[in-house]
Amino acid sequence: MGAAPKSAHPARAFRYVEAWGMTVGAYGDVFLPRSRAELVAALQLAREDGRPLGLRGTGNSYGDASMNSRGPVLDISQMRRILDFDPETGIVEVEPGVTVRQLWRFLLPRGFWPKVVSGTSHPSMAGIAAMNIHGKNNFAVGTVGDAIVDFDLLLPNGEFLTCSREENADIFHAAIGGFGMLGIFARLRLGTKKVYSGILEVHAFANHNLAEMMEYFEEHRATSDYLVGWVDCFASGDSLGRGQIHRAHYLPEGRDPDPDTTCSLAYQDVKPNLFGIIPKSELWRPMRLINNDLGFRLLNFAKFQQSRIEAMGDPVLWTHNEFAFLLDYIPNWKWSYGRRPGRGLIQFQPFLPKESAYDTYCEILRRSQRAGFVPYLGVFKRHRPDPFLLTYAQDGWSFALDFKVTPSNKERLWRHCGELVELVLDAGGRFYFAKDLVLGPGVVERMYPEGHLERFLELKERLDPDEFLQTDLWRRVFAGVR
Repeated sequence: MGAAPKSAHPARAFRYVEAWGMTVGAYGDVFLPRSRAELVAALQLAREDGRPLGLRGTGNSYGDASMNSRGPVLDISQMRRILDFDPETGIVEVEPGVTVRQLWRFLLPRGFWPKVVSGTSHPSMAGIAAMNIHGKNNFAVGTVGDAIVDFDLLLPNGEFLTCSREENADIFHAAIGGFGMLGIFARLRLGTKKVYSGILEVHAFANHNLAEMMEYFEEHRATSDYLVGWVDCFASGDSLGRGQIHRAHYLPEGRDPDPDTTCSLAYQDVKPNLFGIIPKSELWRPMRLINNDLGFRLLNFAKFQQSRIEAMGDPVLWTHNEFAFLLDYIPNWKWSYGRRPGRGLIQFQPFLPKESAYDTYCEILRRSQRAGFVPYLGVFKRHRPDPFLLTYAQDGWSFALDFKVTPSNKERLWRHCGELVELVLDAGGRFYFAKDLVLGPGVVERMYPEGHLERFLELKERLDPDEFLQTDLWRRVFAGVR
């Protein structure tokens, strides 16, 4: 362990800290360090405060993973320098507040792309490491933790620890996916992928039910770089789980006649206006008119019909930006769910082993339809295991389901999700902390491979014996776990 640098003076603000899904939030003190020295100083000031400290990146977790309603929050979003890049190896070194967007915009003009990205480009490097995010290529390359080479972790006692697969390997495999409960990511090095074009070849397929979607994934995953499915959660009967699959491939070297152009930021940038007239930043306003069961039933039906037409055509070329970050196409689209207290959305994303996934996901859809809680968006992915202690990933599938939250339905929706949690656990499933707001005590004890939770808690006791690092998620899910 190395000595900590001398103190500096981080910025401090009193502000509203909100879950990305907008359903929960609280006012509190926020530290905003801009350097490694200020990071240490912020930690010391929080210690003097006497309350637990929560860690936050850019606040893109759907639930309360980066909220701390019982104390201050340390926000690393101002630490956003790219420190080094080796074009021979593709390894990039970054500060923790660098965003996915900032990273890909640095890499792509140099002929590289992040190995793993989230569905939005706004999360920070510290955030994606703490949650061990996955992308549409998880079945092929694993989680972002598989791409991380090493990192510096600022421990609760103020000391720095460098962690890799060779050095402090136990902490390396626990801090990745440990949602900020062992220490603060202060520096990270990640591997990236060499690409020979700024575009992908994308094939579309319209599946008539969930079984057909899963069959298509299994048939093509050995030869695909990306696979992702959209599901019309309103469809029922023989059409249960119908939707559309997008299968994408990197272009091989020499296929793109002008890679310098397609890898340029000007080529990748999405136009800010729809039809050249309507600002996309304002589209959330008319979207409010269809943000209800009838509106989304019609929208899902129309999208499926459109997907059938698209599937009859030839493969199309999409930019990396278009394909990777569909959630960024309409800025602030979440505001269409309501911007008043008690309104917003949650995402319920269970991960199930391949043996039980089909039956369980069909039952989740049927129960949600019967209960009157039909998800407005469903996204289906294929996964593979990884070596991290609190991993959600396994040889199986995930199904991300967006539920609308209102003051009148919240209590019933939480009960419904609680029933689905039991269904998933009984089927050998797991959950992803970046998306969760409904899990309660007693879940994590049933969720992980034998010994994983115990080893994580032993490290928590060793590195943070007085539980100085806490979030609302930690207290909600891990309270009393020993």
